[in-house]
Parts: sequence; structure tokens; C-alpha cells
Amino acid sequence: MTATAEPSAWTPPPGWPAMSDTEIVAELCVPGARFEMETVDIDGVPTRVWKNAPPSLRVLAEIARGHGERTVSIYEDERVSFSAWYRAVAALAAELQRRGVTKGDRVALAMRNLPEWPVALFAATTIGAICVPLNAWWTGPELAFGLANSGSKALICDAERWARIAPHSAEFPALETVLVSRSEDALDCPAEALEAVIGAPPTWASLPERNIPDVALHPDDPATIFYTSGTTGKPKGALGSHRNLMTNILSTGYTQARAALRRGE
Repeated sequence: MTATAEPSAWTPPPGWPAMSDTEIVAELCVPGARFEMETVDIDGVPTRVWKNAPPSLRVLAEIARGHGERTVSIYEDERVSFSAWYRAVAALAAELQRRGVTKGDRVALAMRNLPEWPVALFAATTIGAICVPLNAWWTGPELAFGLANSGSKALICDAERWARIAPHSAEFPALETVLVSRSEDALDCPAEALEAVIGAPPTWASLPERNIPDVALHPDDPATIFYTSGTTGKPKGALGSHRNLMTNILSTGYTQARAALRRGE
């Protein structure tokens, strides 16, 4: 056997930290600053929140739209701009509404990391529906459980996930709409090609320019159901709000700004 050296303790560089946490909060979180905080009532609980976080995914989508022709996603040789992404979101959101999806309905999402994934997430949540992203590694019975347990009214998935789900379709009678992306085979009812609604990613830039349908949203409206892992028994669906997701934007920015100030930058 050969001995290995114990990892040495981290030695702070001279002058570190350049600012204490108390000093950083005093600089970054004061009234009028980007990271100003306030206390709001959430379900009867006084809660400290970022005052300047976008209030909903709908507002975030409008902010993203402003990036225009900058690239939002790259998948193999497919490059999608923010403008094209927004057009696809607006088209899919309108189609979901046309098919009867309303505020509070669940829309399941089961696919690998494809450009269609963020389109589906925003199309559902910006019209007030609750998106239910299901683990793409799940087996057919596990995916069927998530669909049935969430009571999803619509499903947006890729062909690989649909092949696993289809044999269990009798287990989730609440499902009314199934849109499948990238299927090389003919689809049987109730499944339809997602491309028939919004086209393939390279064509999104040619979709009509329109706004996402206008639906009143509150920061604490439910936006997602993510299923937990590491529990006994079946996974548990954890409900998240628009505020939950938008909080991450400011939290990430604050963490980066704090680290820079601690370094003296």
C-alpha cells in the first residue's frame, strides 16, 4: 500500500475577505439596489423575498424575447434564437388553450434535453397551467404513475418516452391531449405530432409573430410539480410556484456578486 497525503487546509489569500457578509448585505440589499429584499405574506407566513425578481414565468418570457436573434439553445446542428423560441412558446400556448387547457390544469412534460423542452415548460406555465416535468429516465410504469397521480390533462413528450407510456394509457383517463416530438413512425390516437402544431426547431423562426395569450398570474400561483426521489414508497409531487422559480434568478446573481466582493473585485 502507498500512503497518500492528507489534503491541506485552504489558506485564504492575503486580505481575504475584502468585505464581510454584513458589509455586502449593506451594499447589495439596500432600498433601490438590485438585490433589495422585502417581506410579503405567503399563505399567512411573513416571508423575505427578492423585491426585484420577475413576478412570473410569463414576465421572464417577455424579458427573454428581448434578446432577439441571440442563441438560446444548441442541440447538435440545431440553433434556436430567443425570438424563434418565443414564437414557438406563443404558438404552443395558444394551441393548449384551444384544446381546453386552463389555469390550474396540469400539463406533463416527458422528454430528453431537447429544444422543445423549454418551449413546452413556458407554453404551459405562461397560461397558468401547472407543468409536470417527469424524469426522462423513468420506466413506463413510473411515467404512468406520474401522469395518473398528477391528473395531467395534456402530455408533451418525445417519441422515446411515448413508446414507454403508450402501453399504460388506460391508467390515466384524465389525459386528453398527447403531443409527441421527433417520432419517425406514424402515431396512433390519442398521440399527435408536436411538429404539426409548431413545426420543428429549425422552422420556429418562420412562425407567426404573436404574443403569449394574456392570463393573469400571481407570483404565488402554482407553476410546477416535480416528483421527489429518495423517499419510501411512491415519489411525492412537490408543488412549486412562479415565485419559487423566479427566486433562483436573483439568488444566483446575488451569490456571484457576493463572491466577487469577497474577492475584492
